[in-house]
Amino acid sequence: MDAPKEIFLKDYRKPDYLFDKVDLQFQLGEEKTIVTTKIVVSPGVEGSISAPLVLHGCDLKLLSIKVNGTELKGEEYTVDSRHLTVSTPPAGVFNLEIVTEIYPQLNTSLEGLYKSTGNFCTQCEAEGFRKITYFQDRPDVMAKYTCRIEADKTLYPVLLSNGNLIEQGDLEDGKHFALWEDPFKKPSYLFALVAGQLGCREDSFVTCSGRNVTLRIWTPAQDLPKTAHAMYSLKAAMQWDEEVFGLEYDLDLFNIVVVPDFNMGAMENKSLNIFQSRLVLASPETATDGDYAAILGVVGHEYFHNWTGNRVTCRDWFQLTLKEGLTVFRDQEFSSDLGCRTVKRIADVSKLRIYQFPQDAGPMAHPIRPHSYIKMDNFYTVTVYEKGAEVVRMYKTMFGASGFRKGMDLYFQRHDGQAVTCEDFYAAMCDANNAQLPHFLQWYSQAGTPTVKVSSSYDPSSQTFSLKFSQEVPPTPGQPVKEPMFIPVAVGLVDSTGKDMPLTSVYSDGTLQTLASDDKPVFTTVLQFKKKEEEFIFENIPEKPVPSLLRGYSAPVRLDSDLSESDLFFLLANDSDEFNRWEAGQVLARKLMLSLVADFQQQKTLVLNPKFVDGLRSILRNTSLDKEFIAKAITLPGQGEIMDMMAVADPDAVHAVRNFIKKELALQLKDDLLAAVASNRSSEAYMFNHNSMARRALKNTCLAYLASLNEPDVTELALHEYKTATNMTEQFAALLALSQNPGKVRDDALLDFYNQWQNDYLVVSKWFALQATSDIPGNVVNVQKLLSHPAFDMRNPNKVYSLIGGFCGSPVNFHAKDGSGYKFLGEVVLQLDKINPQVASRMVSAFSRWRRYDENRQALAKAQLEMIVSANGLSENVYEIASKSLAD
Repeated sequence: MDAPKEIFLKDYRKPDYLFDKVDLQFQLGEEKTIVTTKIVVSPGVEGSISAPLVLHGCDLKLLSIKVNGTELKGEEYTVDSRHLTVSTPPAGVFNLEIVTEIYPQLNTSLEGLYKSTGNFCTQCEAEGFRKITYFQDRPDVMAKYTCRIEADKTLYPVLLSNGNLIEQGDLEDGKHFALWEDPFKKPSYLFALVAGQLGCREDSFVTCSGRNVTLRIWTPAQDLPKTAHAMYSLKAAMQWDEEVFGLEYDLDLFNIVVVPDFNMGAMENKSLNIFQSRLVLASPETATDGDYAAILGVVGHEYFHNWTGNRVTCRDWFQLTLKEGLTVFRDQEFSSDLGCRTVKRIADVSKLRIYQFPQDAGPMAHPIRPHSYIKMDNFYTVTVYEKGAEVVRMYKTMFGASGFRKGMDLYFQRHDGQAVTCEDFYAAMCDANNAQLPHFLQWYSQAGTPTVKVSSSYDPSSQTFSLKFSQEVPPTPGQPVKEPMFIPVAVGLVDSTGKDMPLTSVYSDGTLQTLASDDKPVFTTVLQFKKKEEEFIFENIPEKPVPSLLRGYSAPVRLDSDLSESDLFFLLANDSDEFNRWEAGQVLARKLMLSLVADFQQQKTLVLNPKFVDGLRSILRNTSLDKEFIAKAITLPGQGEIMDMMAVADPDAVHAVRNFIKKELALQLKDDLLAAVASNRSSEAYMFNHNSMARRALKNTCLAYLASLNEPDVTELALHEYKTATNMTEQFAALLALSQNPGKVRDDALLDFYNQWQNDYLVVSKWFALQATSDIPGNVVNVQKLLSHPAFDMRNPNKVYSLIGGFCGSPVNFHAKDGSGYKFLGEVVLQLDKINPQVASRMVSAFSRWRRYDENRQALAKAQLEMIVSANGLSENVYEIASKSLAD
């Protein structure tokens, strides 16, 4: 195997050749598929000396290559395992024709063209198209495509590709064909093809200019009833994008296809989106509120890519956040507008802290625009997506909704039909708002989560209140020294009665800024903190306020303020910014958990601060609060979040403390929790709307607390909820509550659930995940057994993510002292790598922060990483993550 080659952003060069038109022809067969590609090629830079034409290719058998209709001789081109090179192509425009043979039925990598449950489908992002034919497989080569598909009519009655269906008909030998044409230029990663036995749900949408669009969701016929919510989500997304961004759909047809075997969540191929089943199929009996919300968000996300990703795409893969950060931000806004904004914000920030902060503090830390990669698939990360979305959100925080819209309008006006960079988006935002954002581009180039420290002081004689900020970005691999970042800090000041104070002016850096606009009082202002240290002084502040800092989480930073415990309890009870109310409770909980962890490690008796119990009790009893907000506010920070704050992570201590607090809260709040379960039951039919979901969320959170007590009365209650549940949300939550405690009740409930749902593979994946993520002692043995369960399939990414990914999500078992969790994952990664390198590299990432633990665990984890790196025939995907994890 050639040594893996690292690719760098600084080495970007424009392509030597452009492709104007691409005509593809597929002859789909059981043993082999023949692909004929005809390309109109033109020189990339006018008048440049004839450079060789280098095409990417992988796992292809070349049958023929012609230039301007003449077959090339052996000496006129070379082929190796990664490229086909035409040494001296003709000057000017010429025609290239390539015929390749591929074997989709053997393709377990699920990249390029492959078969899933008997149907053909594709996944070309990032570099899958080179597994179909030889091509300049890079996003800045944009062309207009046609695609002719020929296949057996009985086996593959439905033939789909991008754009509009131009022609279809029967051929001899029981075959038929379809010819598709996409009128829009696109890069190869957006090409898609699907062929198979599928039924469709059809609907339509009339756009704001009166275009009638046919909408179709394709799935095996028996799953059609489960596509109603996805269709609702698609129509809602189309309408929202018109109303909020003025963006209208641009073709007469929009297809979504459901595939059980898929590496990603879903893919935005032009007019032919392909989704893994979990993100389309839903019925109240088989899908939870979380699934319904995910479907809404992801159907929205892929549809929104039609403009942010397809019409305007990325110049190179380093710019991935240009389409993904922006589109995640758009889907977050969409879900917020259709649901509860605060609750969505809390969920998004929690995800950032649980998954992205650790990545930004580990060996795989990279900026939202990475500087280099070995395998691009490894950079479809929470940093590029979710931190990228936070960076996009900061533009909106600074320019407001209307300024952000102006920036978006200018971005499309300048760049429609182009492949562009993050700087182009930044320029459109600044130019549209006549603004400069000094240092803001650091967010694209510096890795690591900034820590912002804040201290406050009040001067009664001058009635001024001062906030002193300092910032530090920690060193990350390859970036030991950091520059200060541009950090927008949204601030409000709360008076002693719990009301926001009007803010009139703020003084900083020698200038006084007046805040009141149109004589309307201002209660929240955004401070632009852009130096290592800066002070902001508010004037006309009649009493000492409690500052509410980083409202709405206005920047993706760690905040360390001098707020006292009583300040935090005050904000938990009074802050008008609901996100910061939740945050005050989280800060209190994190501090409490860390001090109890220290007590546990010193073998002291654990005692729960009664003020904390009272604070949660008053939230639980507050009828004016949103019920889902209450559910989130009484949920403790996760184990990972606490381990992240320790010098040496101690999974056993954190697990013990979190369990102690959970049980202690359940004991002391038992009556309130029981009342909440009783008052939030409902016999009404399942509805996907915020109020119903909020009610279920609160009931289920309270039930989980109660069941942790493992007392006969609450176990009986959880069993009753399990047996009487009429929807998956409540049935699964009751099962989860029951499964906290090892024993016969748990075993019986798990078996009963499996027997009920064994024929629904998506529900079985939940059943795997529930057992895999469990913190019950010695769970690695159960997970090992489940690997040979008849319903488990190592070739199905969804099942791997549920069972193996799920297991890595239980710190106490994955990081078991004896190394059994590490050994389990090490063996599985090597098995998986032979089947599907993309999925294997996602799994190996669980090892990446091994240095955070004690020496004994470090040695055990390191041994597994070394074993993986030295394995024969290791994929580049896994090599990149394992070797970077081992690097000092």
